[in-house]
Amino acid sequence: MSTFEELGVNEPLRKAIAELGFEMPMPVQEKVIPHLLTGDNDVVALAQTGTGKTAAFGLPVIQRIDVDNHTPQALILSPTRELCLQIAGDLADFSKYIHGLTVLPVYGGSSIESQIRGLKSGVQIIVATPGRLIDLINRGVVRLDGVHTVILDEADEMLNMGFLDSINDILEHVPDERKMLMFSATMPTDIAKIAKRYMHDYEEFVIGTRNEGSQNVKHVYYMVNARDKYLALKRIADYSPNIYAIIFCRTRRDTQEIADKLIADGYNADALHGDLSQQQRDMVMKKFRDRVTRLLVATDVAARGLDVDDLTHVINFGLPDDTAVYTHRSGRTGRAGKTGISVAIIHSREKGKMREIEKKIGKTFERKEVPTAEQIIEKQLYSLADRLEKVEVDDDAMSKYLAGVVKKLGWLTSEDIIKRILSLEFNRLLDYYRDAPKIDVIDEKPRKERGKRNGEPRDDSDKDRRTAGKGMARLYVNLGKRDGFYAGNLIEMLNKNVTGHRVDVGRIDLMPSYSLFDVKKADSRKLVEALTGADFMGKRVYCEVAEAGKDYGRASARKAREKVSVDFDNFASYKKRNKGGRSSRK
Repeated sequence: MSTFEELGVNEPLRKAIAELGFEMPMPVQEKVIPHLLTGDNDVVALAQTGTGKTAAFGLPVIQRIDVDNHTPQALILSPTRELCLQIAGDLADFSKYIHGLTVLPVYGGSSIESQIRGLKSGVQIIVATPGRLIDLINRGVVRLDGVHTVILDEADEMLNMGFLDSINDILEHVPDERKMLMFSATMPTDIAKIAKRYMHDYEEFVIGTRNEGSQNVKHVYYMVNARDKYLALKRIADYSPNIYAIIFCRTRRDTQEIADKLIADGYNADALHGDLSQQQRDMVMKKFRDRVTRLLVATDVAARGLDVDDLTHVINFGLPDDTAVYTHRSGRTGRAGKTGISVAIIHSREKGKMREIEKKIGKTFERKEVPTAEQIIEKQLYSLADRLEKVEVDDDAMSKYLAGVVKKLGWLTSEDIIKRILSLEFNRLLDYYRDAPKIDVIDEKPRKERGKRNGEPRDDSDKDRRTAGKGMARLYVNLGKRDGFYAGNLIEMLNKNVTGHRVDVGRIDLMPSYSLFDVKKADSRKLVEALTGADFMGKRVYCEVAEAGKDYGRASARKAREKVSVDFDNFASYKKRNKGGRSSRK
């Protein structure tokens, strides 16, 4: 393995990074640093978060700056304000012993006037989000004709956020003769197009393998009913006393709801999503970095640029549709040589999606059972014992108070005192988990078709499909896969037709001509009334509480035959009324 000196990094930079704890170069740094310092080609580097990217491009960029020239010489584009500030902060740390170097972060959500003043005072490196930089270019306050190095960090995420046109526009203002480097976790088509259009005979570096997550990350999953996901989340958190995690949700609404529930249940949690103001976002992220908040519930876009090295867990409250998104999520733990855990809390219908992710990242998810009450309490008790054992005691400060406390508690044995300390800490936990049931879903056995009847599969699990879970009611709707009706359509229809509160949906079974799904018993009648008579792609919806003994496959087939019969009768009647066809029309 090479040293930073052997890679060509100069002495002032080596001194600064040594103070930051850098010892030996990481793989991405070994490849990129010498290429940016002495190579002729441009670079596309496929690397995950936490691989040392910022130092890989930051050190050579700083080294190539002429500090006597106070015009922009290097441009670094990032998708979010948070990542922009993170990169600028790291470059400032790297350049601690290089006098006369100025790095300016340029981003939306902050005063543009102060950024304009910073530009006019003279800067050599601009770290920018695309939208704000375009604004400054259009105002004529920033010129990029002296830029000799362009870095696109997390280029795939910039494209996902809709910055393609902005990137193209910015690159039109940069000289043709410049070095260019793109960092991306994946290589989508648009990234390849940018590379072919703007880069000169580029070389591609792959750190690890494409779409592969960090080698230090363990991937596990818990399978529960959809309605039990939040319970599973709490048990996972309780079983990990030192947890420091990001919990990823798919939507802003889910993010805020899960965070609110955790806070109400006594967890140090907060939400991060696009509906927050910039001031609120800054406050949330400061609390999380300072570990005041231990559980951050976030959307993928909002968490961009949240660079934290010591996360113990990344928790997927729902699996993303895109494998690259999962790779980004899991790459936020297991960083800087540490190990981490990427957790997926799934229901049975997400298992196929999980298998697709396994194929792409080349790793297998380990099935775990949701921690039981006994396991959680035991883990928490041992954690407290460990903290008591390691606590530092100031004998001098305690001596003045100790005699009075000993006198008051002298009648208790040491065992009694330990029991009381533990009870003081854990009575709430003991009460909460008393008689708590197991919530794992047992994998269903493969269904055996015994032939088909009226177009519907006939199998041993038909009765199970008509049986609701505990505390739930099973509803029937006359829409199925043949109608183009899937789980997402059901949720959308419920949101559209039910007002006043959010509907919690449990197990959903989609059949060719009908569907069955679980809802809370208290909501069942209201939902039947709300859905009956609704329209789905021109078809009138019928809904009822499912009957355990009713054969819905046969009923749906009968209704389909009745509809065909009615349509035929209507057609015959129409022909009779309009005998003569076109000749009867004047």
